[in-house]
Amino acid sequence: MTETADPLVLDFVEWVAREPRVYPEVVATWRTSCPRLTIWEDAADRGYVTREAIAGFGLVVTVTDDGEKFLREHGRVS
Repeated sequence: MTETADPLVLDFVEWVAREPRVYPEVVATWRTSCPRLTIWEDAADRGYVTREAIAGFGLVVTVTDDGEKFLREHGRVS
């Protein structure tokens, strides 16, 4: 399953890199009913994105330094 998930993880990290996303937007946009496709959870587990509380915004998902490196390594500079 990793071969299928990696391009989706890359797409997800690139999407988040465009601008920080509020947690509800991430959940709504990247929701799946397939328990084997946990794209945004995979990205978080690999350290490519993180969740942080920001006053006035709530819980926000942002790209980490490792996520930026992941994008550069795959030709997708944010």
